Amino acid sequence: MKRNVVGAHYGLTTWIAQRATAVLMAIYTVIFLVAVLVVQPGTADAWRAIFANGFMKFVTFLFFLSLFYHAWIGIRDLWMDYVKPTSIRLSLHVLTIAVLIGYAGWASKILWSL
Repeated sequence: MKRNVVGAHYGLTTWIAQRATAVLMAIYTVIFLVAVLVVQPGTADAWRAIFANGFMKFVTFLFFLSLFYHAWIGIRDLWMDYVKPTSIRLSLHVLTIAVLIGYAGWASKILWSL
């Protein structure tokens, strides 16, 4: 008897993507903690100094992109598993994508206005 596989067939690819984004976020956390321990920010200017470096802005933005992609995979799977009506599930997917893209734009605006 042939097994009928349903769903989006993401499987291993999304599993690897979630692990990769988790590793990137963990590496960023270490970099951020080291920066905070070195600078020991107590004022707004000290916090700005941490992010004045182009490298720190870039890795922070990479962290946020990783976070948003990681969240997208998790929420997408949640919608696919628990929301059965296709129209509602598609609407939730579109809303989730719009919100995450908006967050990415907002993070970019904040980082490059420091």
